[in-house]
Amino acid sequence: MSSDIRPAGDPPGGRRAVAVWGIGVAVYFVAITYRTSLGVAGLDAADRFEINASALSTFSILQLLVYAGMQIPVGLMVDRLGTKKVLGLGAVLFTVGQLGFALSHSYPTALVSRALLGCGDAMAFISVLRLGSRWFPARRGPLIAQVAALIGMAGNLISTIVLARLLHTLGWTPTFAGSAIGGTVVLVLLLLFLKDHPEGYEPEPAAHHHAPGFVRRQITAAWREPGTRLGMWVHFTTQFPAMVFLLLWGMPFLVEAQGLTRATAGELLTLVVLSNMAIGLVYGQIIARHHRARTPLALGTVGVTALVWGSVLAWPSGHAPMGLLILLCSVLGACGPASMIGFDFARPANPPERLGTASGIVNMGGFVASMTTLLTIGVLLDATGGDYRIAFASVFALETLGVVQILRLRGRAQRRERERVVASRVETVHVPA
Repeated sequence: MSSDIRPAGDPPGGRRAVAVWGIGVAVYFVAITYRTSLGVAGLDAADRFEINASALSTFSILQLLVYAGMQIPVGLMVDRLGTKKVLGLGAVLFTVGQLGFALSHSYPTALVSRALLGCGDAMAFISVLRLGSRWFPARRGPLIAQVAALIGMAGNLISTIVLARLLHTLGWTPTFAGSAIGGTVVLVLLLLFLKDHPEGYEPEPAAHHHAPGFVRRQITAAWREPGTRLGMWVHFTTQFPAMVFLLLWGMPFLVEAQGLTRATAGELLTLVVLSNMAIGLVYGQIIARHHRARTPLALGTVGVTALVWGSVLAWPSGHAPMGLLILLCSVLGACGPASMIGFDFARPANPPERLGTASGIVNMGGFVASMTTLLTIGVLLDATGGDYRIAFASVFALETLGVVQILRLRGRAQRRERERVVASRVETVHVPA
């Protein structure tokens, strides 16, 4: 019997799978820490580089522009090169970007550093999704993805709790330069211990990857699947309110518009992260057990987010009561877990060799929405003299667009998914013993 025959079925999972996958998640954890570090340093960055609200938002916009633009190329790279190489390159780039940001004294240099960071960050999550699909059974996919996102969001806690305090005690350069040590540590662990897949479960040789027109065919095939497009719009509609709040505008809004202290505002940002982690576990369990709950959970999250967001903006005195702000931050915590539902639409719609590309398309959705909203809020704040009510109301336009697209595509995606399930069962029945 040939020694290269692969075992049938899904990877077994187990402790070794958790250990290897955990290294990948640790890289993602550090990437999230670096990505969100500007969220607690926005006011400091404005003073350090002497810039206004529009210029400040450009930091995050450029970072997300690079991130979103890299999603499909990164998906293709993961499908072609494997997880370890792409994740390692990402760790190098976002660590160099964070260190460069620490040492920057001019606005252009800082922008280049954030772009580099965004490029490396773009390589983390899709690689971790691919790693999970290679090491764990498919039935664990929704829960594994939610847990990865949950642990990654813990990196946000490092930003909102640790980096925020260090920034005001040690200063800009020591804080950001010191945080770059984390990227070096996870890079070493990755190079020493991470493997793309368990022994015996390597993917089939992919000589067609080098065939002419492969990239175009890969992207076209993934995009034609209604599940991929539905996943992108779910990600687009659900993720961006919390992303905008955490990444840049939450701290200025709570301090300047709501009159809170920085300490209190930091605690509310921390609540968003804690809520995200708790709700992520709940959503992962629900979707793993009840696949039909995906669309209701996504649309329900959008509806509740819009309701509470609007209530805060419409409060008569302009300063919403603390209870309502706590509710807002708790509800924003559901946005991240809801956005993960997008990947649960794309996963069954695409074969394993196309999953990286499909995940890249889905992941573009929320970051394009976040980038658009970050820019819009910055421009509106400058145009209105700092009116957060008008600026933050721009969120509703993108939510409306996304809901319309979700409702348009959900029936088509469900029919296509049922067809795939039936075809898979027929193939299983006709496989010779």
